[in-house]
Amino acid sequence: MMDKIEKALRENQAVILPTETVYGLFAQALHQKAVENVYDLKRRPKEKAMNLNVASLEDILHFSKEYPPFLRKLYQAFLPGPLTIILKANEKVPAWINSGMSTVGFRVPSHPKTLAYIKACGPLIGPSANLSGQKSGLKFHEICKFFPSQVIGLEDDSAIKGIDSTILDLSKPRAKILRQGSITQTDIQNCVSDIIF
Repeated sequence: MMDKIEKALRENQAVILPTETVYGLFAQALHQKAVENVYDLKRRPKEKAMNLNVASLEDILHFSKEYPPFLRKLYQAFLPGPLTIILKANEKVPAWINSGMSTVGFRVPSHPKTLAYIKACGPLIGPSANLSGQKSGLKFHEICKFFPSQVIGLEDDSAIKGIDSTILDLSKPRAKILRQGSITQTDIQNCVSDIIF
């Protein structure tokens, strides 16, 4: 039997869910109206692409192309966890996700309940649960003030570390860290020796 959060996701509504970094505003990624609703709620510029929150390496492969041979090793070392991987998108990624760009970012959050919702309803978008340009709230009651009362969510402040995910761009021959989070370049190179920065 579905709980109220899964029901809301299946009805293309936005929900607030915890990750190991910050709270996210999650919705069905492959439904354009659900994605547009999140853009509107966050007041986020449409040219700012969304990530795909997925539940497995197979999901990443399903939506990408030209991935590096070490991708499986990287996944096994760091995911689920606070790492966003950017790869070249294939034709299965709709333009309303990546703003028509040739790439797309992938996240696999490690919070068990959030990951379970992604497995059940995914792929999902899940940008930080705040108004665009404002600091991410670390407390559920703070975040709820940003959004209409009908946006429901899962409260778990204990899961929130407040450190953004590391964004690793693997869409070009040389890897590049676009945003430094809790996972460093040294961490990555120690686990994946054949990656080239």
